[in-house]
Amino acid sequence: MNERSGTACWVSVTTDDRQATEEFYGAVLGWSFEGGSLAPEARVATAAGQPVAGLNEAAAARGLPARWTVFFLVEDADRAAELMSERGGTVAVGPVDFGNGRTVLGSDPCGAAFGLWQGSAPPEWSVGAGEAPAELCLRTADPGTALDFYSAVLGWPREPERWPHACLRAGASPGDPDPSARPRWVVTFRAADPGEAAAAAKRHGGTVLAPSEDVEGASRITLSDPHGALCTLARP
Repeated sequence: MNERSGTACWVSVTTDDRQATEEFYGAVLGWSFEGGSLAPEARVATAAGQPVAGLNEAAAARGLPARWTVFFLVEDADRAAELMSERGGTVAVGPVDFGNGRTVLGSDPCGAAFGLWQGSAPPEWSVGAGEAPAELCLRTADPGTALDFYSAVLGWPREPERWPHACLRAGASPGDPDPSARPRWVVTFRAADPGEAAAAAKRHGGTVLAPSEDVEGASRITLSDPHGALCTLARP
């Protein structure tokens, strides 16, 4: 992967119950888990021997909610955090040293949470390739503000069709009772049969955020894991 500033370099799920979370994603997506190299509490999900995503208990210990977080590479985490605040975003954690790098957790002006990473990225991981997430998409309530923010913080172009490995969709609603409709970074993983994966999710304490009659034969579904972290599954 080309390690340049602004590139998505990892996704990780926050949980306060590592065993239950690993059992859930193992059953739903067939992942295996192993110890990570960054810190004792960091775990790595693998599929077909390749890294897919991370599992983070440390973030939960800081009081952060269960959620999937996408991390973007930056050359200077401290400066990027300053830009987040200057442009109306929120810095929730950091910048702090973590493993062999430096990280920040926060959200954009509309409330979509994400992370920053200053350090080396997994060379075998890239959005859209292998077993890594197939797609990242920002659901936002204000596209203009989002374009200004990510342009300033990550150096992205103001034309969303030129965003690296990500898309932008309007229509999110802050405070919506449906968590999937709120501003957020949507992380999409491949599933050969999303309907079958949805059934496994329900058997293991998850929730399908769609009417049951829409799940069978669906090509794309959104799930909540047992702790409330959302992800989307799509056919390859």
